[in-house]
Amino acid sequence: MKCYDVIVVGAGIAGCSSAYFLKQKGLKVLVLDRAGVATAGGSAAAGAFVSPKIGKGSTLQKLTNEAFEFAKDFYREHFPDHFKQTGVVRIPKDDEDAQKFFEYEQYDTSSRQWLEEERLREIGIKKSKDSFLFNEAGVCDAPKMCKALLEGIDYVQYNVKSLNYEDERWTIGEYKAKKLILATGYENKFFDMRYMGVKGTWGSRGDYETKLNLDVSMHKKISVSANIDGIVKIGATHEKEVNACVKCGADPLKELFSTASEMVDTSDFKLKEIYCGMRSGSKDYFPLVGSVIDVPSMLEEHPKLVRGERLKEKPKKMENLYVLNGLGGRGFVFAPLLGKMLAENIVEGKEIDSRVNPDRLFLKWCRKSPELER
Repeated sequence: MKCYDVIVVGAGIAGCSSAYFLKQKGLKVLVLDRAGVATAGGSAAAGAFVSPKIGKGSTLQKLTNEAFEFAKDFYREHFPDHFKQTGVVRIPKDDEDAQKFFEYEQYDTSSRQWLEEERLREIGIKKSKDSFLFNEAGVCDAPKMCKALLEGIDYVQYNVKSLNYEDERWTIGEYKAKKLILATGYENKFFDMRYMGVKGTWGSRGDYETKLNLDVSMHKKISVSANIDGIVKIGATHEKEVNACVKCGADPLKELFSTASEMVDTSDFKLKEIYCGMRSGSKDYFPLVGSVIDVPSMLEEHPKLVRGERLKEKPKKMENLYVLNGLGGRGFVFAPLLGKMLAENIVEGKEIDSRVNPDRLFLKWCRKSPELER
């Protein structure tokens, strides 16, 4: 048997980030993925934009922007070759949205400036209204970033079919570890984690070869990247809770490309490659980081939970089992901060931020889930 301190299942940006920070704390880590590093799921199809969230100061916006500030500094310091600080222009969708931008301004502390329509046209953005430019935002090269995070960490392409916990060790095939992290995205076939409400949303991205002089990235319903080494990325998340990418039938980029053509000059764009993948999100759209509740035991020991019983103690957990999941369409924004948070929890016992702790969802699920017998 090959023994480790931690096994991470899933080699998207969530799994790779958690592995990176665990290694930084001196742990021996193994990462397993059935498909490859960032070659399936949300990370494979990600445009990997790293930018703030605009809005009226919601808790989710504050968390997202904390993660953004951490991520852009982290990437710039440690992986500058795979993070291009192009700046990202956030463009109003319509007249009503344009009015909201004036309200949003007071709720966002990220470095930004207003760009008027004339200036937008000068840099190659057409049919736009006054917009925000977040000049510290940018774009990651998704697969290269994930592979760089795993440098010096054992990785094996392996299809995990079963897990076994015995004598305080997790066993997966010929590998053993004290602790296990599931960073498997929308898929879960191992444990009852229904209370987390993880659901998938398909995303599509096209990489286009072009000579267009476009130095800045942008978002208006969809995302369009700056021209980086002759490639512009066009992508968006759509189609919730489906088993396959069905948007536009056999042409998943038709609608995306049409929208992009309204934003920039696409006349010489030549499609190089298409990427599609499922991104995972939770019931309340906040990420999921931390240990996993032993749902069968809790329902057996507390059958009245489904009728509103209050718990007098913390819920019983699966031993040495953790998740990092539900990052949605902002995986490359959230992953570094949350990977660090999980590593600090595992190694130092530091408490998980209540905003992302999956425990927040358990009692509500017990009381309101139609899946449970009353």
